[in-house]
Amino acid sequence: MSNEGVDVGKRRFLTAATTVVGGVGAGFAAWPFLSSWQPSARAKAAGAPVVADISELEEGALVIFEWRGKPVWVIRRSPEMVENLPAVEGDLRDPQSEKDQQPEYARNEVRSIRKDVMVMIGSCTHLGCSPSFRPDYPAEDMDPNWKGGFFCPCHGSKFDLAGRVYKGVPAPTNLVVPPYHFESDNVIVIGEDPANEGVA
Repeated sequence: MSNEGVDVGKRRFLTAATTVVGGVGAGFAAWPFLSSWQPSARAKAAGAPVVADISELEEGALVIFEWRGKPVWVIRRSPEMVENLPAVEGDLRDPQSEKDQQPEYARNEVRSIRKDVMVMIGSCTHLGCSPSFRPDYPAEDMDPNWKGGFFCPCHGSKFDLAGRVYKGVPAPTNLVVPPYHFESDNVIVIGEDPANEGVA
């Protein structure tokens, strides 16, 4: 076949135009696939820190916040609750919090930054059930040394008011303390470590 009479410039233009249009089309086709690799706004928000205002949380009460799809309990412990913590240490599986169930700044006798405010994830470490808050004591349905804490009705696991697990129950470890810090006296940021670690 002879190439006489063929406009080579026109052929090059058509080839280039087709290539450009095809490339743009491939880009549009690939965009949804590539964008699916990016986390969604909901996923980003799910892992974001949560600001918890506890200004109206009364002494001896508990409030629940959600962080990463988990319930986070914040308890304002009374001085009596804090004073009772050492009284149950002999009944606990890990009274010194030796297992890594909390950040280093919460590895102390109260498992918290401030003695009066406890922050922990409200899921039993046995099968993830949500234990009941039982600050009452003495309690007829609990052991004689019960000083208040948490009871999981699913399988009978018990925790004290610092989230430490009792001996002889199905839960293997203390309740988890998430990373958190105080932005002010009554505002907690759950999901971020503090700049200055320590117990007040």
